Amino acid sequence: MMDAAADRLDHGLLPVAGSARIYWEMSGHPDGIPVLFLHGGPGSGLGRGGYRRHFDGTRYCVVGIDQRGCGRSRPLATADLAGLAANTTSALIADIEAVRAHLGIERWLVSGVSWGTTLALAYAQQHPKRVTTLVLAAVTTTSREEVAWITEGVGRIFPEAWQAFAEASGQRGDERIVEAYARRLAGDDAADRRRAARDWIAWEAAHISLDRPSPGLPDDPDRDAVFATLVTHYWANDGFLRGPDAILARMDRLRDIPGILIHGRRDISGPAVTAWRLHRLWPESRLHIVEGEGHGGLEMSARMREATDALAR
Repeated sequence: MMDAAADRLDHGLLPVAGSARIYWEMSGHPDGIPVLFLHGGPGSGLGRGGYRRHFDGTRYCVVGIDQRGCGRSRPLATADLAGLAANTTSALIADIEAVRAHLGIERWLVSGVSWGTTLALAYAQQHPKRVTTLVLAAVTTTSREEVAWITEGVGRIFPEAWQAFAEASGQRGDERIVEAYARRLAGDDAADRRRAARDWIAWEAAHISLDRPSPGLPDDPDRDAVFATLVTHYWANDGFLRGPDAILARMDRLRDIPGILIHGRRDISGPAVTAWRLHRLWPESRLHIVEGEGHGGLEMSARMREATDALAR
């Protein structure tokens, strides 16, 4: 995998609202077509730069952002639990706009994977004039239905792992499992936060086991705690979107924006029906189902590169 500093043109930490500082980096051609890449999670971060394989560095000026609270942005969510309430989708959209303005970019092609597709859609719906096209892979809308599937329904496929996950959740009363984990990961007991993060990550590893495209990253409890804290924070709050199907309800705002949706047929964690529903509501979109892959993979990466080239012409 590439090192993040490998062909980086520039990078920085941009102060934004609420004392947060957002890490951004730019790579590729300095005068190329502007592209924004949004990572998954929430809370996964950009990693070591592997996302760049989705783009031709001779054609594009690629901007990547470590979303608020994770990666190289500061403070990390786990170091600022008191400020977690300010970490919302609206805040992330405002952060994106701050980076765009800071870099002097008028409009850009927006690309994302997994949770990054939800954020890309929400951003485009709020700022359609800033988005030329959308390229989205492993498509999600972070609806309550999707969260219920990935935290409870998919247990029908992995019953042993799900039972351990549910029993370790510490549910109280009528809490959903994701709400129990979110409460504990934002709590005052450091030891309990570590246990909750460990059990959450074990469940994540179970339900992506059929479609992991490559070996996972080395164990990193601090990184895992950031991820678990942010993903449960967002999922317990329906992605901080307006209504249970907020993205689908506002697809009319993208009627003039072309897009390509790429999704794996074998995606256990996020079934292809979400991408299909979006496509049906978005006349300017094209849907590509990758038959042999799940929540990512080499073919999907190649399809993203092809889609970007097709739409950027």
